[in-house]
Amino acid sequence: MATQPTQNVYSRMRDLHWSPKEKAVARRAFDRALHRELEATIREAKQMAARIKEPDELWELERHLTRRRKEIDAKYEFKYSVLLLVLADLVRKGCINLAELHGLVEDKLRIIRDHVESAA
Repeated sequence: MATQPTQNVYSRMRDLHWSPKEKAVARRAFDRALHRELEATIREAKQMAARIKEPDELWELERHLTRRRKEIDAKYEFKYSVLLLVLADLVRKGCINLAELHGLVEDKLRIIRDHVESAA
């Protein structure tokens, strides 16, 4: 039975060492992307709130914000066991760019680039 590519990625990530500098680079890029997304969500919520005229619209805003919170919570998981895939997804979705990951070693950047390309 052949090993699936995803299993290889998880295996490779488990064996990686994160230096303090790399942890700081990853955290900074992750936090920037999360901050940008939260700021966009705030702007969107304010626009929706400004248009509310009926009680049903108020509850629609609540449903929308609950959906967004769940999406954001699922998207932003800062665990080193999956962090490279999270960062790759953020790159693929345009939330961060590879330049923001400058300081990661080439092995980590390769995993990110490979995941971005395979998901495209």
